[in-house]
Amino acid sequence: MKGTMGWMPQCLRREVRSVAACSSVLALAVLLMVSPAMAQVSNAINGTVVRSTRTSITVRTPDNQFIVFSFERGMKKPAMIPVGSQVRVISDTTDQQGVRRASEITVTPGGTAGTPTAENGTTVPPEVGTAERDIARAARHYQIGISAGFGLNPELILIGATGQFGPIFSPDLYFRPGVEFGWGEVTTLVALNPEVVYRLPLAARDGRWTTYVGGGPGFNFIHQSFNRTGGGSSVNFHALHDDATLNILGGIQHRSGLFTELKTSVYAQTAPVLSFTIGYHF
Repeated sequence: MKGTMGWMPQCLRREVRSVAACSSVLALAVLLMVSPAMAQVSNAINGTVVRSTRTSITVRTPDNQFIVFSFERGMKKPAMIPVGSQVRVISDTTDQQGVRRASEITVTPGGTAGTPTAENGTTVPPEVGTAERDIARAARHYQIGISAGFGLNPELILIGATGQFGPIFSPDLYFRPGVEFGWGEVTTLVALNPEVVYRLPLAARDGRWTTYVGGGPGFNFIHQSFNRTGGGSSVNFHALHDDATLNILGGIQHRSGLFTELKTSVYAQTAPVLSFTIGYHF
């Protein structure tokens, strides 16, 4: 592309690269959106509650299987579901074996609620505990995260920190402010990014993988230096720029908190036109 755009003014070449980078992010979002939604199968399951939390219950079925039921928004359930209770759960399948999404929970007669017995005191498998923690993490109204990656044009190594708050105004909309630091051969970058992300409703909120798109303003502070020595003379250039941009992004996140993201900065003067990061939300 560099050779084919050699005749263009520098400002026009930057706009062309910005549009191309923006198109790449939008293409990624389209590819993610065309993924088919997972099939859902609803039925009733009876069993004994062996764990009960704010976001899920774990039930032991009569055939000695352990199933984690995540709580769906607006579901019908008792205010308290004690360990040892006998329950009947109406639920849908998810994309993870051993995890289902509950839509209605009814406590049935029987059981030994609140009494430590061999039935409700059974040690559950480790993978059940992992699923419970992942569900609880995904349901938090605030998270903090870290990320690392690289930027192109200019070439930078990037590290960052983010906070995620929500949902706000919509069950799938989150406010995600962040700060990012970048180092390159001639460029040092500090970026403040008060962005908003929208979780695409392609799969359940408690699914293992969710996709999202987003954007927002970016406020960049850039220091560039260029040193050249030749013919016994030295030319030094030092500059500090502040640059306001529009960020557009798309990504995919695992319920455990791991995510990967592609971002472009439109109308940026010196910030990376395209960046790729991998991060983790705690």
